[in-house]
Order: sequence, then structure tokens, then C-alpha cells
Amino acid sequence: MTSFTFRRQLTIEWGQCDPAGIVFNSRFFEMFDASTWQMFQAALGVKAHELAGEFGIMGIPLVDVRANFLKPIKFGDVVDMTSRISEFRRSSFDVEHHLSVGGGVGGRGRRNPRLGVAQQG
Repeated sequence: MTSFTFRRQLTIEWGQCDPAGIVFNSRFFEMFDASTWQMFQAALGVKAHELAGEFGIMGIPLVDVRANFLKPIKFGDVVDMTSRISEFRRSSFDVEHHLSVGGGVGGRGRRNPRLGVAQQG
């Protein structure tokens, strides 16, 4: 799965922005989360709410998350987002996200979620 890359394009909406029309930093973390779930669905063919039944995974809680904002992303911008798993460990993994706008890098993010596996019993 570490070689799987998920790509999506999104248009920035007004509700994601501050009054100056620039994306609130916290909204990027929502985008990262949505892309992680969509990446799993694309790679595994299983929707997020079906992971428990298919794999015994109750959720994917975050252990660590960080981002670098390199260029303002604004209302109406079309963002190309690329997500990939850079490392998989026994119970956690790293996901890297890259945002580009107009061919330039707008930001980078990294998430370290832990697999929330259901207890058998």
C-alpha cells in the first residue's frame, strides 16, 4: 500500500475561509482527514463505515499531525491534493499530503494515525 497514491481535486469554498478569503489553517486538517478516508476507500474498495465489519477497524485516531503552509490558498482556488502512505507500522502509519495551486506548492501535511482495532470477544 505504500506505493498507492491518491489524487483528488477540490475547489475552495467560502465557508473554508476567513473574511479575507484565505483558507483557515484548521480547514486544511479537515481536508487531510477527508483525503485519508477517501484514499482508504479507493485502495481497499471499502467505505469508511464498513471498515469495522471488513477488517475489525473501529476508527483511525490521530497520534500526531502537522502542516507547512507555503502559499495562501484562497476562495475559489482549485487545489490538486495528493495523498500517500509513506510508512506503515504494526499499529500506526504516516500519511503525507501535498497541496498544489496553479502548479505551485501551496502546502504539505503529515498525519500519523493509529489503527483502532476492535477487540475480539
